[in-house]
Amino acid sequence: MPALKYSRQREAIRHFLMTRRDHPTAETVYTCLREEFPNISLGTVYRNLTLLADLGEIQRISSDGGAEHFDGDLTPHQHFICSRCHRIYDIRIGGIGLLLDGAKKAAPGRIESCRLNFYGVCEQCARSSKDSQ
Repeated sequence: MPALKYSRQREAIRHFLMTRRDHPTAETVYTCLREEFPNISLGTVYRNLTLLADLGEIQRISSDGGAEHFDGDLTPHQHFICSRCHRIYDIRIGGIGLLLDGAKKAAPGRIESCRLNFYGVCEQCARSSKDSQ
């Protein structure tokens, strides 16, 4: 594969994601970067997010809410996804190594990566539903 040409917009997208902990959607990235790049298009943001995810430089996270979210944090961690508001939270738990070791022994091939998501109702949504009762 030929070397990738440098792009200020792509670098800005990567930097933006690395400074965030809220797992924004492409639309959020687009809205925030328009201040710095008024001529950037939503299509450009989508293409660059897809490219960065395909290159393994960011993570793409799918939730049941339909929109894909993106994460610039590549350190080992898991995600909690709220089934009501679809917010995504980083969580870091121990013991994943034991799970991965067991999976490597049981898998019919070589495991190259693992992503673990937990689903439930976040505290904010749980409080909201108690308040409305």
